[in-house]
Amino acid sequence: MKKTPHATLADVAREARVGTSTVSRVIRGGARVSPDTLERVRAVIRKLDYQPNDAARILKGERTKTIGLIVPSVADPFFAICAEAAQETSRSHGFLLIVTCSNNDPRVELENLNKLVQRRVDGLLLAPAASRNEELVQILNRASIPVVSFDRPIHDSLIPSVVSTNFKGAKEATRHLISHGYKRIVCLGMKGEDSLYTNKERIRGYRTAMQEANLPPKVDVSINNYESAELALKAYLYGVNPPDAIFAIRNLLTIYIFEALHKLRVRIPKKVALVGFDDFQLASTVNPSITVVKQEMELMGKMAAELLFEQLTLKHQSSSKMTNGADSSGVRWLETELIVRESCGCRSNSSFNSPRK
Repeated sequence: MKKTPHATLADVAREARVGTSTVSRVIRGGARVSPDTLERVRAVIRKLDYQPNDAARILKGERTKTIGLIVPSVADPFFAICAEAAQETSRSHGFLLIVTCSNNDPRVELENLNKLVQRRVDGLLLAPAASRNEELVQILNRASIPVVSFDRPIHDSLIPSVVSTNFKGAKEATRHLISHGYKRIVCLGMKGEDSLYTNKERIRGYRTAMQEANLPPKVDVSINNYESAELALKAYLYGVNPPDAIFAIRNLLTIYIFEALHKLRVRIPKKVALVGFDDFQLASTVNPSITVVKQEMELMGKMAAELLFEQLTLKHQSSSKMTNGADSSGVRWLETELIVRESCGCRSNSSFNSPRK
């Protein structure tokens, strides 16, 4: 048979001397097809360059082999790395990952969600804009597809999630600064992000460490860009009782603060120490190198995707399998790690230095 640009299922069946149902079984994985027939049909598929009609498969109620992913932004290195890991896992299962961004806006998130559901994605990975969103939970329940959240859990739902130990990591970072003798430690965050689950947990961890040390906590979530970071630092450093240490709860903010301190010729850590939440590419190479709380970003994306594919292999949700390795709320926790460098007052390549005098 002459190769055509648009070979059909019937063309493949006729060339391979089998029925169309056999060709369909080969496309779906080859169950109940003999090895000889399987190889013959696959050879014809390659010869004719046959492409299955996904639209027809969808109309028949079959899988679309697609996974939807909703993240706040792919410009954020954290979510970009998570998305790439989820994509590799999806690809290894023969699925296409469709990525959309919510900009941490619940309305945009719901729009993206509805469009993905309309396109009949087989499952959904989601870093929710808000951990408490009744409308989101209702739509996900109606969609009747497997869903896994990551970075942030979805409260008041049975949706499993993969989350870092934000509270523990922030508390450990703050206690490390306190161990150096710093007493006036300011916690800085981005404007409009203090309501996010991750940031609330990090602020809570900072407050807990300060209160346990009988030190007054100071939280400022007014920064929205580099210029505002520089203005805030000027106000603090040239004001009454200037801070001797700063804890930044997001990697982009850590970069803003580090650059602003250098511009203002403020010596780190001699004049003010700095610890950030989330590692980033240049944190270990700048001078001084920056102490950070590290999250397992790649592992988070991979684990969330693998958990989703576990659900896809089940005919219905099995609570015993869903919560394996998770706590009673269905959360699987990923430990954070304090990467000690120089900006906190420690010597290079040293885990801890003696407390600051």
